[in-house]
Amino acid sequence: MRIVIAEDDSLLREGVVLLLRAEGLDVAAATDNPGDFLSSVDEHRPDVAIVDVRMPPTHTSEGIAAAVEARLRRPDLAVLVLSAYVEQSFATDLLATGSAGLGYLLKERVGRVTEFLDALHRVAGGGTAIDPDVVAQLLTTTRSDTRLDRLSPRERDVLALMAEGLGNSAIAERLVVTDGAVHKHIRNIFAKLDLSPDDRADRRVTAVLRYLDNARRGAGTHHPR
Repeated sequence: MRIVIAEDDSLLREGVVLLLRAEGLDVAAATDNPGDFLSSVDEHRPDVAIVDVRMPPTHTSEGIAAAVEARLRRPDLAVLVLSAYVEQSFATDLLATGSAGLGYLLKERVGRVTEFLDALHRVAGGGTAIDPDVVAQLLTTTRSDTRLDRLSPRERDVLALMAEGLGNSAIAERLVVTDGAVHKHIRNIFAKLDLSPDDRADRRVTAVLRYLDNARRGAGTHHPR
């Protein structure tokens, strides 16, 4: 797995480089600004890009813009975005381009090495890895939607884990239930949310995330912040 990193915090950047190389991964370049990052993507043709949301010069959305541009140049590029805070608009902007090979994590997850590496490998494999705190906020802001109100507490738990990108077996392990129980919950979730079930996990996660995003935008019009 070849990786390019864009992170302007030198301590975090070098820490991630050391961590990944210790895992035997190929870090082709580690940059501190969007321009050098995009040049590195063109030069090294990485499998995965790890990108900070806020980068120079304005430290607002340069990282997101660079990630979107990198995906336009390399549609097969997996992107794992890191953010210091839960920034819903950035998360949903990325999801609007499609969730395959896409991750959005809080920087604090990097210190939880197993979780960070699991998310990285999941994204590199074409899956989705959305930070649980981001998912929790999306679910919280969509509670007024009547279709979400149809879900049982356990179905809501399963939905949150689906939105993080976990497959059926991983959900079963997390909730300490059988695979069959998870499958049943998922069938119920799709029926209650008026979504067509699909056996492919990436399409299933994409549908759930898009539904949550649409519901979040609708709920937001009634609850200005």
